[in-house]
Amino acid sequence: MGAARTHGASGAGRRRVVPWLVLGLWIAVLAIAAPFASNLSDVQRDRAVDYLPASADSTQVAKIQDRLPGGETTEMVVVYHRDTGLTAADRATAADQIAEIASAHPLTDRPAGVPSEDGTTLMYPVASTEPGQDEEARDALVDDVRRIADGGDGLSVEVGGTGALTTDAGEVYNSLDGPLLYTTAAVVALLLILIYRSPFLWLVPLAVAGIADYLSMGVAYGLNQWFGTSVSGQSTGIMTILVFGVGTDYALLLVSRYREELRRFERPYDAMAAALRGCGPAVLASSGTVAAGLLCLLAADLNSSRGMGPLGTVGVLCALAAMLTLLPAILVLLGRRVFWPLVPRHGSTPKPRRSLMNAMGGSAERRPRAVLVGGALLLGALALGSFNLPGTLKQEDSFTSEPESIAAMETLAAAYPERGTQPITVMAPADRAEEVLAVARDTRGVERAVVGRSGEGWTELTVLASAPPQSAAETATIEALRDRLDGSYVGGPSAQQIDLEDTNARDTVIVVPLVLLSVLLILVVLLRALVAPLILVAAVVAVWGAALGIGGLVFGPVLGFEGTDPGLGLLSFVFLVALGVDYGIFLMHRMREESLHGAEPARAALTALRTTGGVIASAGLVLAATFAVLTSMPMVQLVELGFVIAVGVLLDTFLVRTYLVTSASVALRRRVWWPGRLSRAPGKPAPAGEREPVGV
Repeated sequence: MGAARTHGASGAGRRRVVPWLVLGLWIAVLAIAAPFASNLSDVQRDRAVDYLPASADSTQVAKIQDRLPGGETTEMVVVYHRDTGLTAADRATAADQIAEIASAHPLTDRPAGVPSEDGTTLMYPVASTEPGQDEEARDALVDDVRRIADGGDGLSVEVGGTGALTTDAGEVYNSLDGPLLYTTAAVVALLLILIYRSPFLWLVPLAVAGIADYLSMGVAYGLNQWFGTSVSGQSTGIMTILVFGVGTDYALLLVSRYREELRRFERPYDAMAAALRGCGPAVLASSGTVAAGLLCLLAADLNSSRGMGPLGTVGVLCALAAMLTLLPAILVLLGRRVFWPLVPRHGSTPKPRRSLMNAMGGSAERRPRAVLVGGALLLGALALGSFNLPGTLKQEDSFTSEPESIAAMETLAAAYPERGTQPITVMAPADRAEEVLAVARDTRGVERAVVGRSGEGWTELTVLASAPPQSAAETATIEALRDRLDGSYVGGPSAQQIDLEDTNARDTVIVVPLVLLSVLLILVVLLRALVAPLILVAAVVAVWGAALGIGGLVFGPVLGFEGTDPGLGLLSFVFLVALGVDYGIFLMHRMREESLHGAEPARAALTALRTTGGVIASAGLVLAATFAVLTSMPMVQLVELGFVIAVGVLLDTFLVRTYLVTSASVALRRRVWWPGRLSRAPGKPAPAGEREPVGV
């Protein structure tokens, strides 16, 4: 008797102490992470070399430039334009301002004005090594050049070129952090209020997601310092989206199960323990799948893609840790009252409601083959829209709102339609510089070539093509230079775009099979079958194709985009496969447990859909909404990526999981679990005392 009382007292003490210990541990972790998290923006880099392929010619050019006397060159073009034609006073103003720029900053050579044939435009190439690799100094140089180069009275002055474009892009990425976080939090908050119908409950998972995001920033900074992981504006933005999207999904699953268990257990601590036992394995498996898929990006040669893999994984794992430890502790401490006004009472039963998932499951049960074939044909038809995707995105088309550098590029393109206005940089071995210069000048499509700096065994050559930037003719000139200049590197803005496109194609061939194989292996181990994992993987691949197809029908015809980012296909594939399989795990895991407890295959599939479908639908809406936040950002590549992933998640949630996977399971019956033991014999119910709660 005394032993029982002691055991009961110790159990009660544990119930009181453990949540406070978890809360205290998180406070300590955040205190340690705070200095690291606050420094993440200091290591964020958005230079071209931070996005370029690691082994490409253009990347080698950028790296060698860093080592030359003065370091990296900041190249700009000051463009003077008057619609009615430049006057003598305009030209004098331009000459005076360029002279002032040259006196204020050390330039690599004396700028010479190049007039357009129609007399409306005068451009001055301006280049300086003053900032070197210092991004703040580069931005200050560009700002000062823009301050000096001032028009008025009908004379427009725009500063463009790679240096100005990099500064403008950096300002856009730096401006994303606040709006992206606030918009994501607001969207998640609104959806949680609608889902929970409680004035208090939504605050808890939202606050925990915010804490997980802060922790992920600290860990990301640590990865950069210890392993040199690249940190860019794009990767940190995606990390935030993943923390809130995936973290909120896990919170929805846990809270839904916790609400269930509160009706069975009197004490919140016991109810939470049961909820974690019930949904914890599926959540761990799903997060492992997402992490494995993202880590496959480490095999990419593109710096931006390779850096996004670890940062995305950090976001998912921090969200997982917070939702499986901090969220349960806070919910237990708050007790049942956090669910007000819909408080789940001990011993009560939820009111039966008409379920959309029941209706969907009924249609899949009645005609599973017809539903399966119809859904597959629909996805295939939508995928055809991918043939309508616009071509490769050019630099001047990469902003949704036009900064000054893009306006300058457009002015140059109109005033010099048949002339190159963007330099090609060649790095030649110093002992062969004259020979390389002669070959470059003799290359078809080259208008002129001059020798620049030398150092570290290399000599810099500046080549100007006769064709406009990023045209087919200029591309042919760059490729000809690379073919003829053996032992030299050919780079510059246009060469970078070529390398980005080529490397993304190479990365896709390598990363896509890795993602499919890693996800498939995890599913096989989790579900102890081969057919069910193959169905899930085939489904998410079909969703990816359909989402890209919808993008092809929207990007050009509706949104007016002139191109698609070269990395759109690969990144959207990785995210949609990894995240889409998440929901398949929740559904199939429940279906397998129902089968293990003796349910017939069709009944197991429909029960799994009925019990998990609502939570999966809510989670899909939240995840799609968080990625849809990217469509409000001012960068075309972010808009395109956010759109494709959001559409894909919605297709996966409301078409594939509810109809296609369920109908395939009903049609295949026990064969869906081949070659596992469930495919050979009916499952036997476990003894009443040994049976564990099922589902997520």
